[in-house]
Order: sequence, then structure tokens, then C-alpha cells
Amino acid sequence: MRVVIVTESFPPEVNGVAHSVLRTAEHLVRRGHQPLVVTPAPARGADCPPHTFGAGPSSAELPVVRIPSVPLPGYPQVRIALPSRRLNATVAGHRPDLVHLASPFVLGARGMQAAARLGVPAVAVYQTDLAGYAHAYRAGRGIGEAAAWHRIRGIHRAAVRTLAPSTPAAQDLTAHGVPRVRLWPRGVDSARFHPRHRDEALHRALAPGGEVLVGYVGRLAPEKRVDLLAAASALPGVRVVVIGDGPSAAGLKASMPGAVFLGRRTGEELARCFATLDVFVHTGPLETFCQTIQEAMASGVPVVGPAAGGPLDLVAHHRTGLLVPPRDGAAVARAVRDLAADPALRAAYGRAGRAEVTGRSWEAVGDALLQHYAEVLAEHRGLAVPVAADASRVAPAAPAAAAPLGEELPA
Repeated sequence: MRVVIVTESFPPEVNGVAHSVLRTAEHLVRRGHQPLVVTPAPARGADCPPHTFGAGPSSAELPVVRIPSVPLPGYPQVRIALPSRRLNATVAGHRPDLVHLASPFVLGARGMQAAARLGVPAVAVYQTDLAGYAHAYRAGRGIGEAAAWHRIRGIHRAAVRTLAPSTPAAQDLTAHGVPRVRLWPRGVDSARFHPRHRDEALHRALAPGGEVLVGYVGRLAPEKRVDLLAAASALPGVRVVVIGDGPSAAGLKASMPGAVFLGRRTGEELARCFATLDVFVHTGPLETFCQTIQEAMASGVPVVGPAAGGPLDLVAHHRTGLLVPPRDGAAVARAVRDLAADPALRAAYGRAGRAEVTGRSWEAVGDALLQHYAEVLAEHRGLAVPVAADASRVAPAAPAAAAPLGEELPA
């Protein structure tokens, strides 16, 4: 199968969209398919090493076409692709069977148009709550949020299928008029993220007084609401560690002088940091999934997360962690205080969280995506839709109202 993946973000950028696209492309290559990635070019001078999958003579390099881009005003880490004829030429030249649009908004909208011109079906993957971001950044005092939903609706209605990462995200899409929504969650590397990577020497360095180490991992930006950790950082016997970077870094350092800011961490170093935490906290109320929660759970770390969006599918309240009202710093502090005071409870939640996610491999999630592709292509060609394989092993823990993976949600 020949697939063009048009994505708003790709490595060397570090975020959920970039990571999931890389893992998706890797899986396609390993299954013998031919993906090509189209993405905005990073900032001048950024290192863009080739992506090679496999080993020996069977190894394959992933082709990546980078479209000229400019930084998003006020948030230069985000790149916006400029209009370019190269996109249409690239899509047509790859002769795709299907176009995969990852978190489409700017470049993805043009990718949808390119697919339509070629008569090729497009699958749109919803990953970023851009309407919520518009509200968080107060774009037009609500006008920006409405405009974002208008654009999201327009792009996703043109897709033959929209894949949502969580039950709340799928429900949000259907409530805003997006049809043909199915669930497709994200995988986690439970070998990389593992309790065995806990480093007691690192723990002593970060919490020299023996404090309970409470961590956040992710972008430092207004929509992530990392400021909600301020009350928790003032608790006695607690040391907050923040891993990540972004436009809010300076303000957060000023408001949480007792916290440790490690900046961005990746690879094995990130896995070691995760496993060394005693409690993981995610504060963002706009997560459509929240990959860092899965990574913390795989690392055997209990989780505190907002009772909104993707975390509702991931965190089993009072079993793998605690859900708190979104945007409530006092509630975050209470949850951290309760877990900090009970090592046995932390250990129990950590074990349960690890057990919950070990079956959610990227391989299983990738195969579920290939099943979606097969169904879309069969429908496009007027063939009988193939019977879906049992994908329950990659479905997230979901509320009772959740639809099974692959089942279309009612509008």
C-alpha cells in the first residue's frame, strides 16, 4: 500500500503528533507498505537525520518532504507551512492509495485538497484540540474557538473517516457535526518506559531531602496549565520536577521557585526520569489523549490527571491514579498530598497502571490503523468491507458509554 502522511508536525519537533506519526510510519514500513511523510520544515539549522527502520539489507529509509514554513507568532516552536506547489507534486508523484492527514489544520487542509484532486480517499486523524487552544490563548474572546471548529468541521467532513484517540474526543467531534468518527487510540513502548529504569541516585539528586518526587512532562505552554502545580510545589515533603520547554518556562520558574526545571529530555534519559518519579501529574485540560499519562503508567508511576478529555479513558480513578476537576490547582494539591502520604497506595496504583497499558503496543495500534485503511479502501473501491480483527487489546480503559474500537459513534 502506498500512503502519503501529511502532518502538521514531525521530528525533530517533540510533541504527541510528531511522535505518533513517526511510529505510524515505522509500522507501515515494517509491514511492507510504502509511506511518504510531508511536513512543515523546521527552523533553519535544525538537525533532521534520516529515519531508517529495520536492520541489515532489509532496512528501509522513510522519505520525508519538508515544505517551507514560518514560526507561529508567539509560539515559535510551532511551524506553519507556507503555500507551496511542492505539496501537490509530492502527493501526485507518490501515487498513493490513501492519504493520511495527521492533526490536519493548515498543511493538512491542503493535503485534503490534493487527495480530492487525485480522487484518493483521505483519513483524518484528530489529535489536537485546536478549538480549545484558541480559547486558551483568548483568540478573539471566543470568536477564535468558533472559527477553529468551523475549520475542523470543514476538513474532517471531507475525509472518508476521522479517527479520534479517545471516547471524549470522539464525542466532541460528533457533537460539533463531524461525521464518520471512529476510535483509534495511541500505543506506548512498555519496554522503554518501564519501572526497572528507576534511578535512586537521580532521585536523591532531585530530592536531596528525601521528598516525594512529583513530576510533569510536556510542553510548557498556556494550554497545559502547568501553573496549577504551584500549590502542590509548596507542600511540605514534596519536590516538583518539570520536564519540558516552551513559552511559559520563564513565568513558571518565577511562580514555582522550589521546583526543579530539567528542560527537554528524550529517549532513554526521559524513560529514566519517568520511572524515577513517585507521582506523575498532568494538568492540561485540553488533551485529546495524553501520551505522557500512558508513559507514566508504563513506568509504574501513579497518575494525577484532569477529569476531562483523553485522561478519562486512561486513568481509572482510585485504581491507577486520581482524577481531579480540571483547572483546579487546589484539587491537584490535595491529590498530590494524599498520594505523598501513602507509599503503599502509590505502589498499588503504579502496579495497576503498568498492568493496564502493557497490551497497548505500537504494533497492535498500528495493525488497528491498517484495518481502518483496509475498510476505507474497500469502501472506496465498492468492495465488501473486510471483517475487522479483534482490536479490543488496544482499546483504552473507557467509560461505560464508550464505543468499542472500530465502532462508529452516533452523530
